Amino acid sequence: MGNASDTDAVFASTISKEHDILMGSLYIVFCILSLMGNCILLLVAYHKRSTLKPAEFFIINLAISDLGMTLSLFPLAIPSSFSHRWLFGEITCQIYAMCGVLFGLCSLTNLTALSLVCCLKVCFPNYGNKFSPSHARLLLVGVWCYASVFAVGPLARWGRYSPEPYGTACCIDWQAPNHQLSALSYIVCLFIFCYALPCTIIFLSYSFILMTVRGSRQAVQQHVSPQTKTTNAHALIVKLSVAVCIGFLTAWSPYAVVAMWAAFGDATQVPPDAFALCAVFAKSSTIYNPIVYLLCKPNFRECLYRDTSMLRQRIYRGSPKLDPKEPFGSTSQRNKDMSVSERCSNGHQESYGACVHCNDNAKPCHVTTQRTACILTGSTFREVTVNQLSAKPLEDLL
Repeated sequence: MGNASDTDAVFASTISKEHDILMGSLYIVFCILSLMGNCILLLVAYHKRSTLKPAEFFIINLAISDLGMTLSLFPLAIPSSFSHRWLFGEITCQIYAMCGVLFGLCSLTNLTALSLVCCLKVCFPNYGNKFSPSHARLLLVGVWCYASVFAVGPLARWGRYSPEPYGTACCIDWQAPNHQLSALSYIVCLFIFCYALPCTIIFLSYSFILMTVRGSRQAVQQHVSPQTKTTNAHALIVKLSVAVCIGFLTAWSPYAVVAMWAAFGDATQVPPDAFALCAVFAKSSTIYNPIVYLLCKPNFRECLYRDTSMLRQRIYRGSPKLDPKEPFGSTSQRNKDMSVSERCSNGHQESYGACVHCNDNAKPCHVTTQRTACILTGSTFREVTVNQLSAKPLEDLL
């Protein structure tokens, strides 16, 4: 922490105590939702890592940058808001501001790259089909390098970091262009290359996609073909990407407008409450990506449901603890168990899995089987036919 005099003189809050408490409360909600959503999204992506498409790499990277912003900003902003002043001194203020710029620009640049990839795949399928995971990884490295240049700039005296006008957080000094040429050039470059240009690329990319879909159904049929077994996958990624971009730009645009007002207008006329409100909107951007993809993307949602269902089953049935060597959500054992059982629908038997009379390499044979059930006894189970079951409680059945 910095010394008390610096904290009192430089980092005192300029908004009301009630507004600070409201900001701190909202930050707690955002922090919890962001941690839960992004961690779950990364866990689901890890479980289906072998089937991830190149475009989905950018979704994972966006979750990483959102999680980085959550872990680096909220733990400092929340106690400062409730204390009505910045609590952590000058050096921590610089690091806080750098993390905010780094992860914020990384998210925006990541969405820009994602829009280009979607445009390439839909509008130019001959080239888009050649876009591989190695290309995606290389592009992601470029995204982080691009964001790092502008995040490290103020630490190298190109621009400057300082407390926010409302006092309980830190960011770029938006008033510096009024008296520093280097700060003016930094903010001009930041506005052009980190806001105007990315927004233009995103808008044009999705506009080209919309025109392609409307004007050439044949091109869409070529891109979304049964041959590659991606009938609706890329179309869905495009729709979800548009939703995430709209959410992100909606969250950050008010802050960009107020910042440009302070940088190129009369900074004394910008109310601190306006900066505080826009900062709250900007930090809410960390929760949009996981909400959109976990709720709206079927394969992510199904993977999450499978994992949580298996966890609930293990907890409710009192089965042994998870094997640390077995990945969480593994369905290998469940498939083995289900391969010797059958499902019934409307009173008719439906074979499920392989026949118990066939070896692994043989073709499935058609035999008359009986309905069976597995009875749990402690940590073991045995299989009997249904007509051998006694009138036991339903919870004894697996």
